[in-house]
Amino acid sequence: MPGTDLLEEIRNSETLKSLPIIIYTAKDLAGEEALKLKRLANSILIKDVRSPERLLDQASFLLHRNVSKLPDKQRKMVQSLHESVLEGKQVLLVDDDIRNIFAMTSVLERFKMQVISAEDGHAAIRSLLEHPAVDIVLMDIMLPMMDGYATIRAIREKPEFKTLPIIAVTAKAMKGDREKCLAAGASDYLCKPVETEELRSTLKLWMHS
Repeated sequence: MPGTDLLEEIRNSETLKSLPIIIYTAKDLAGEEALKLKRLANSILIKDVRSPERLLDQASFLLHRNVSKLPDKQRKMVQSLHESVLEGKQVLLVDDDIRNIFAMTSVLERFKMQVISAEDGHAAIRSLLEHPAVDIVLMDIMLPMMDGYATIRAIREKPEFKTLPIIAVTAKAMKGDREKCLAAGASDYLCKPVETEELRSTLKLWMHS
């Protein structure tokens, strides 16, 4: 049975459909295959020299394990990986609530990231054009006039941003939200309120991708 068929069997099973799945492969995924696998799995890791550490980190995240409770060696490995990957990276934070921007900026700056903010979709697109070196986007979905879905689609229409990691952030955990975000072009999905370690793990994962 091919791996994709196995994943579909798991997702169609009432008892197994919520099982966290990490795709761990040496194959360079692209196009329709990559999109299909992204819908079926929680994350995709491409094998390379640092993949064992990345696999440990992502598995710990999906198992909701507190990093501080890991054995000393693994804890230091995960923490050093976080620090080296996020430090100095530029993140575009899109949210129409200035209180959320202040709170999230404080957390992101603790990760030693450089934060650029925008309060609506049009401003987000302008910010990306003005700062093409942005490494990742945190996109609130509930935006005025031009919502997060439309903004993500507009960003993806620009060739230079086809592979830019975009993390959708929504205040409501409704059934089908993740699939809707991915269909719009998001790389991943987080639900508010976002836990600090969950945010850090997700950002770190996409900085590796």
